[in-house]
Amino acid sequence: MDPAYCLEWPFFEPHHRELHDKLAAWASSRRQALGSCGHDIEGDTRDLAGELGKAGWLRYLVPATLGGHLPAIDVRSLCLIRETLAFHSGVADCAFAIQGLGGVPITLFGSDALKQKYLPGVIEGNRLGAFALSEPESGSDVANLRTSARRDGNGYVLNGAKAWISNAGIADHYIVFARTGAPGDAKGLAAFVVDAGSPGLAITEKPEIVAPHVIGTVALNDCRVDESALLARPGDGFRIAMSTLDIFRATVGAAALGFARRALHEAIGRVGQREVFGQKLAQFQATQMRIADMAVEVDAAALLVYRAAWTKDTQERRVTRESAMAKLYATEAAQRVIDSAVQLFGGLGVTVGSVVERLYREIRPLRIYEGTSEIQKIIIASQLLAKN
Repeated sequence: MDPAYCLEWPFFEPHHRELHDKLAAWASSRRQALGSCGHDIEGDTRDLAGELGKAGWLRYLVPATLGGHLPAIDVRSLCLIRETLAFHSGVADCAFAIQGLGGVPITLFGSDALKQKYLPGVIEGNRLGAFALSEPESGSDVANLRTSARRDGNGYVLNGAKAWISNAGIADHYIVFARTGAPGDAKGLAAFVVDAGSPGLAITEKPEIVAPHVIGTVALNDCRVDESALLARPGDGFRIAMSTLDIFRATVGAAALGFARRALHEAIGRVGQREVFGQKLAQFQATQMRIADMAVEVDAAALLVYRAAWTKDTQERRVTRESAMAKLYATEAAQRVIDSAVQLFGGLGVTVGSVVERLYREIRPLRIYEGTSEIQKIIIASQLLAKN
């Protein structure tokens, strides 16, 4: 299924089709390299960030005034980029996404000095960022994070630990969320830009997960930062986190959509070639039913993802509910689509190194990070119930 047909939907403008066509051609020209990355995950992530920067794709993470391609950050463009990259490489998608999470908070809330210091390197791909929000005891429950930021003279002293942080150990800077107010108070959080070489910042764990991904624990032990490292004001941390996730939760759905499209593409190719009991697997009605279900899930996910992105771009309001719906449905649907592809491939589907086996591992974390599926359901319900 060619994803370009979706660009006929009213969510899109001519520049979105141009973006898709150019990026798809770029990714196809690097198909072999993108398909083989992940063996040296740290080196591959650095290299891919550099390639994405050199090709200009990271410029979609900032507005034109800061060197970007478009007048403002366009969530539909971010979703198209993540969907297309994920179709070809989960590592490339991740490299793009984490540059966004490490740069967009600065774009939206940073001082002019912070923007000038960090953003040129972010969009060139030679300065890697990270988004340090989750903690060992508070992942989706952002309001209860424990990392503290104590005012001290003309700066702050940070203490605590951040867990499951993408790019931990290879990032050049971290967007660190810490508590300046009372425990449990969402209005008592702040966000800081902390350089990787800051005294007191250390990487203490680097676990391996099912999908190739640079991830680790960031420890902060009396880590001092200047007041100029603060994004916006003390107390704005929760707003900064939620505003960033409002943008990127829809793009997580887009990445899942890219994985699902690739699984469907691979499955259609497989059933058209494999013979069982004297006929192509595609000729069995049971196969046709499964393929049809997969296609419906892909289109339904695309509609929710691009509905959320279009709403964010055009309606000038928060899209908490729409983004949560997009992230929830697209990631869960992609898991089902990929599982069906594995089933259609038979033994080859669970053979290490096959495309669908890789997709099966890559999709699973998306149902957890940036808010689990269960948290998305709570968000959706709370948004609806608050109106009654």
